[in-house]
Amino acid sequence: MGGGLILETTFLIDLERELAEDIDGPTQAFLREHASEPLYTTATVAGELAAGLPPDGQARWESFLSPFHVLPCNRDVAWEYGRIYSYLRQNGMLIGTNDLWIAATAIAFDMPLVSRNVTEFRRVPGLRLISHAGSSGG
Repeated sequence: MGGGLILETTFLIDLERELAEDIDGPTQAFLREHASEPLYTTATVAGELAAGLPPDGQARWESFLSPFHVLPCNRDVAWEYGRIYSYLRQNGMLIGTNDLWIAATAIAFDMPLVSRNVTEFRRVPGLRLISHAGSSGG
């Protein structure tokens, strides 16, 4: 694929916060700066966002995700997951399971990942990472 940006959970949480508080903050500025880029997220990120909502929050979840393409978890993603996991485990640098799946998706689809969670994601070889300084620490 190669064109576009993958927005990670921390970015989308910051965006949701800015929208809810009617603040024109760093995530909205980032989106304006990259208005010509197709925007994606991963199935894992979509699941993390759903986990933060009450059982009757599906309509809100769908509405929030509607501007973004959700990338599937396919064989290429699964292969990259295994490759990344093995490397990080062998080097004593494992990161969280969900972050592994998110990184594997970005590598499999050949797209940069936008996140403020750079500490863990920097451990992943071959991952193109765009650091985003959002509205809260990370």
